[in-house]
Amino acid sequence: MSFYTSLTGLKNAQTDLNVISNNIANAETGGFKKSDTAFADIVTNSVFSDSSTTVGIGARVAAVKQNFSLGPIDQTGNALDVVINGDGFFTVVSPTSGQTEYTRAGAFSIDGQGFIKNAQGSRLQVFPVDATGAVTSTTTLQDAQLPQTNAAGSIFAGVSIGDRGQVVATYADGSNTTVGVVALASFLAPNGLKQMGNASWTSTGNSGAASYGEPKTGLYGSMLSGSLERSNVDIAEELVSLITAQRNFQANAKAIDTASQISQTVINLRT
Repeated sequence: MSFYTSLTGLKNAQTDLNVISNNIANAETGGFKKSDTAFADIVTNSVFSDSSTTVGIGARVAAVKQNFSLGPIDQTGNALDVVINGDGFFTVVSPTSGQTEYTRAGAFSIDGQGFIKNAQGSRLQVFPVDATGAVTSTTTLQDAQLPQTNAAGSIFAGVSIGDRGQVVATYADGSNTTVGVVALASFLAPNGLKQMGNASWTSTGNSGAASYGEPKTGLYGSMLSGSLERSNVDIAEELVSLITAQRNFQANAKAIDTASQISQTVINLRT
């Protein structure tokens, strides 16, 4: 039995090492959120068991939890580098698959058609606005697209994103046009989001459906343009955890080795 008990500890230590290694590998990935491993003990007994002599039979991985705390902020000066100073997520949609994803990585750029997109080509979603820049619907989302010319025929000159999420296009004649307001998403249980890679997530039954709102309302947070949110991985903390996990692995391996020696000794005595 001690073989299997220590084997569960060995497997759990390996899982812990994998999670920590992934955190360290993504220490410089923008918008990345670290994960922590939670363990639980395993005990088997019956109504006839003596509770005073019950011995556990190992451990298991209870959950790999994501930590959505805000990462450090770097100033870049790029108008389309945006940080959410709150709990919200950017909403992006792939133009090829139509899949909706949520991300904290706010490094955006403009493609040849005027769409604001991330590095994977997914388009930033905004709320539609009227001629005055007021949001007309918080239930309808659309791609953020910058017209190449305005009504007067002046060509596009630049873009900015305000602290309330207003995406404002500037034209050569000095005029400004608000093309939308960034739609931020929040979730009842963000730990239930499914990781998709590229610092992006999709909603699941565990996370609940996305609730959308404007920046600077509720817990969504305000927008900070010209900056990027870095990974929330603390290298010093991860290295300490790495040492602990390594010692845990070694201890379980030693327990298996000891159990093997005892078993061999018993076999030798019987023969």
